[in-house]
Amino acid sequence: MNAMILAAGLGTRLRPLTDTRPKALVELAGRTLLEITLTRLRTFGVTEVIINVHHFADMVIDYLKANKNFGMRIEISREEVLLDTGGGLKKAAWFFLDDPSRLDDPFLLHNVDVISTIDLRRMLQFHTENHALATLAVQNRETSRPLLFDDHLQLSGRPIDNKNTVISSEARNLSSIQLQALAFSGIHVISPRVLPMLTEEGVFSIITSYLRLAAQGQKILAFRADQFYWRDLGRPADLTQAARDLESGLRAEG
Repeated sequence: MNAMILAAGLGTRLRPLTDTRPKALVELAGRTLLEITLTRLRTFGVTEVIINVHHFADMVIDYLKANKNFGMRIEISREEVLLDTGGGLKKAAWFFLDDPSRLDDPFLLHNVDVISTIDLRRMLQFHTENHALATLAVQNRETSRPLLFDDHLQLSGRPIDNKNTVISSEARNLSSIQLQALAFSGIHVISPRVLPMLTEEGVFSIITSYLRLAAQGQKILAFRADQFYWRDLGRPADLTQAARDLESGLRAEG
């Protein structure tokens, strides 16, 4: 199985830790966030990974070389200008399209700065059984950027300006549909079929593409992961709490 790790960001919320290193090489309980993510992906059967880099890019490349790529095939997508999640995936699309025999095989897209116990096998199974174009791991928790899903777990929009406003297909009467606001985890399962559909150019969020595709009737689904541990690692305080969780017996690799 293939995967992409999103690791190009500046990690501004992690300063001063990221003043001298990329966020991928910030440590949690003695291990880098990149090692933790790679090990977790490998546990779930991922053998080939592409990682986007920008901030202190050469440090990431040297780190991987020193660790023999952790026994995996790893490619680098260097971004001279930060492209955001959608632009970053579009730039790296070749990695998932270069083998014609695997064009039907879904891949994982995973932020480097999250830690979780989300069952990626179950998520992949859900994605495959529902013939989704993309599946997003979500939870019912507080977030500043919720997404709206209907009772079939289909992406239906997002609140705008804290109002019950959605972006959706004109063909759907959303006034009669019960929508739930859920928090996205930064973990996706994606069909390679989505890649030619990323018509946005330059710097753009993958969520923008998902909303457009959902409005066109494409299956962009939610995988409910409420029962699993998840934590954003974007601030020093988050690292401290995650370290405590690990000390208490959390296992985030299987």
